[in-house]
Amino acid sequence: MKASFLLGFIFLLGVSACSQNVEKQLTESREATKQLGSHLKQKLSQSMQANGPIEAMDVCNIEAEGIAANISNNLGLEVGRTSLKLRNVKNASDDWENEILHYFEQQKQSGAEIKNLEIYEVTKDQDGKWFRYMKAIPTSEVCLICHGETIAQPIQEKLHTLYPDDQATGFNIGDIRGAFTVKLKM
Repeated sequence: MKASFLLGFIFLLGVSACSQNVEKQLTESREATKQLGSHLKQKLSQSMQANGPIEAMDVCNIEAEGIAANISNNLGLEVGRTSLKLRNVKNASDDWENEILHYFEQQKQSGAEIKNLEIYEVTKDQDGKWFRYMKAIPTSEVCLICHGETIAQPIQEKLHTLYPDDQATGFNIGDIRGAFTVKLKM
């Protein structure tokens, strides 16, 4: 009787520790995506005001990867962006992310607010156990300059030069532009 009680107690402690660990990883993931979003928005805004939209594309093309890498290194996780309609092939979704992006679209169609769409899960693969997190990115008015249905010709030309296989156009305000994604080894 004492042995089974002890095993049950140890199991509950393990579940409790796991739950606390997942809560910690959720908090860290939210912080990582918040940092990535705010750093990108700040850099884009500064570049747009100083140099206009054509030069501001360099923020997404050149600086975004470094910003994500710095945040990832500082927080000890992998943070980035992905979308169903890619611009940069380096941001291609894996199977889990693709499934979540489709889930977000279904939730939007059901009336969910995009700004509230987030999901997390513990997954397993051949490399081990991972904490995964995604948060939807709503399309705002400023996004339409480079991602909208109507894009100025000089911007289209630079987009074609930077991203010959660009799929990330045709968005409207209120669409899901993509998602921030976090992956953390457990």
